[in-house]
Amino acid sequence: MASRSTKRERVPAPPPPLHELESEVMEALWASGEASVRSVMDTLNARAEKERAYTTYMTIMARLHKKGLLRRRREGKTDYYAPAYERDEYMALRAKAEVEGLVSQYGDVALSHFAEQMAKLDPARRRALQRLARKS
Repeated sequence: MASRSTKRERVPAPPPPLHELESEVMEALWASGEASVRSVMDTLNARAEKERAYTTYMTIMARLHKKGLLRRRREGKTDYYAPAYERDEYMALRAKAEVEGLVSQYGDVALSHFAEQMAKLDPARRRALQRLARKS
């Protein structure tokens, strides 16, 4: 009896969740589109209670690049970073992963809570969300 190999289509892993400083950096880059480490540092330090060092931002941005959340290009000695995902795309992928994780872990209990939340919405919003779910 010959063994049959089945090819499974590889589904890309969702992007990882963001920690607090990673989230601040990503928000700055979603707003600017592309920026150097120094530019991100200047932007975020301008509104921070306590300034962070250049090396802190450099490390965070290098880690975000390694995680696949940022694209990097070099110009001379300067690295420029840009988001690998649009903000809405990232949020949608993370939300999907979180919901799938909850359903996987809690099953019908999680689904019943989602249904309860849906029932509390006004009818127009519920219909809009149902249309959105059919598109995905």
